[in-house]
Amino acid sequence: MTRQSRDPFGQLMLSRRSMLLGSATLIAAAHPALSFAAVDSAAETRFMRLSTLLINHQLNPDIGARIAETATSQYKNFSPMLDAIIAIAEKKQAKTVEDFFTDIPDGELKDFAHWVIFAWYSGCSSEKRDAKVFTYEEALTFKTTSDVVTIPSFGFSGPNLWTRPNLPLSAPMPTF
Repeated sequence: MTRQSRDPFGQLMLSRRSMLLGSATLIAAAHPALSFAAVDSAAETRFMRLSTLLINHQLNPDIGARIAETATSQYKNFSPMLDAIIAIAEKKQAKTVEDFFTDIPDGELKDFAHWVIFAWYSGCSSEKRDAKVFTYEEALTFKTTSDVVTIPSFGFSGPNLWTRPNLPLSAPMPTF
């Protein structure tokens, strides 16, 4: 049972403690929503442009936004590296990664390009235990072979399928 302060006229009163707890809860609840604005839309657009140059597949922009957000925290020179690699590709008038990848200088730029490719194909930020996962089902490792190989899952007949579908009987059943 909770104690509530009442004034003599029978109305509820707000104490300092409940006001503090309420405002702290609001601030804590708003904090994750505020962190999504870490990458501006122009940087996300440039990141998707770089991603389509490095990877010759249909890419999901929502996953690209997640990867770009992590890249901003892992790579301090995120924006200049994006511009530098895109400039190299535009200078070569590249349509595919093979047209310009050898022109990316070794070091930070090439490491970043490899990281972007790794992130799209694996769906996570690294091979470490504390890696951030961007996607599982949309990882390109599984997308490129989705018509042949099912994604590893605890489901019996495929990812997110926990029961096998009942197959209709094709032969006529005997009547008794």
